[in-house]
Amino acid sequence: MSENPSPPTASGDGRKVVLAYSGGLDTACILRWLQDRGYEVVAFIADVGQEEDFDAVAKTAETRGAAEVHVVDLKREFVTDYIYPAIAGNAIYENRYLLGTSLARPVIARAQVRVARQVGATAVGHGATGKGNDQVRFELAYAALAPDLEVVAPWKDPEFLARFRGRPDLLAYADEHNLEVEATAAKPFSSDENLMHRSYEAGVLEDPWSEPNDDMFHLTRSPRDAPDRPTRLEITFRDAVPVRVEVDGKGGRVEEGPLAIFELLNEVGGMHGVGRVDMVENRFVGIKSRGVYETPGGTVLHHALRDLEGIAMDREVLRLRDMLSPKFSQLIYNGFWFSPEMDFIRAAFAQSEKLIDGQVRLELYKGNVRALARRSPSSLYDQELSSMDVAGGYDQTDAQGFIRINAIRLTAHNVILGQSETPEDGEA
Repeated sequence: MSENPSPPTASGDGRKVVLAYSGGLDTACILRWLQDRGYEVVAFIADVGQEEDFDAVAKTAETRGAAEVHVVDLKREFVTDYIYPAIAGNAIYENRYLLGTSLARPVIARAQVRVARQVGATAVGHGATGKGNDQVRFELAYAALAPDLEVVAPWKDPEFLARFRGRPDLLAYADEHNLEVEATAAKPFSSDENLMHRSYEAGVLEDPWSEPNDDMFHLTRSPRDAPDRPTRLEITFRDAVPVRVEVDGKGGRVEEGPLAIFELLNEVGGMHGVGRVDMVENRFVGIKSRGVYETPGGTVLHHALRDLEGIAMDREVLRLRDMLSPKFSQLIYNGFWFSPEMDFIRAAFAQSEKLIDGQVRLELYKGNVRALARRSPSSLYDQELSSMDVAGGYDQTDAQGFIRINAIRLTAHNVILGQSETPEDGEA
């Protein structure tokens, strides 16, 4: 396995690079800058569920000189291969963040490498900055999937950094080269959107004491403006994967395809203001960062599946899974989706998810998700055994020996502790 070549030098020498392209200020300037240095640039546009006019973005890339433009629909793959496994594995970074941005990067990188192979490129590139997490996520994915390809990362290139110190330089460059971009020097915040979530950071949000305005949010209503009537959902799972959603019982809307299910949960969850998070997190590169997120559908599924696990997952399996979940979350956040340790964890989780089948009934109301009822054909719950009204085959006198056995070490510890204590002055 060869090492990744160094970042781009002053000349691309006609080499073909597939650039992850959004059409925004950064990648518009990067596309032109790479062309000026002799690269043949193929624009790769990933559709991971963001609200975008992809035809318009593709046309703009062509007018800016892209040799080819590839728009790839990744929505279903994103849901089935990344979002659902993450939710099944209880992936929550630092106990709060459901990892929407992090999960999108490996699916984008994999598709970008596929395009690079298809067009015979020798390099892949991205516009992520040298301060953030995305540069790590993209480049670790490239290293795992295509170590032979050159990685073009302008925001770590000394020549690029000398030319562009910030947004004013990028805007001036865009104006100089007639690159029409929808950007201004006064940018209130930065945003990233996909099927899983929408994130907001930078700008006015860099002050952690600054409160976000309600008009900033795009996927969710303010809970104050959410409907006064709750919505009920019934979600059916098979092996910890949602396979059916019914809204408000008989006569309500029903969806069964994986993508349609998630889009419905986003819609209903967003209507009720579900899934807003405002936090200061720890980036992999060592910088603390304030991020605001809205993850409506993912939050609904997270609560539903945790509730079903209570009735259908063995106690010790659940404890072991939850011991590994923080590591699973860290691997996703840090960009190690394509790694041997991730393969190990996902194999273990796949075993834990077998027979996590059944239905959960939920209520969404004013930003809250509440589980109302659950049932499972593989339920481990015994109503008679747990009842306070009947014995159910449980001999309560057995608890005497159980308690005595568990008390042995406590008694021994406290005897030793009592022997080591020295009476204070004046005490007999």
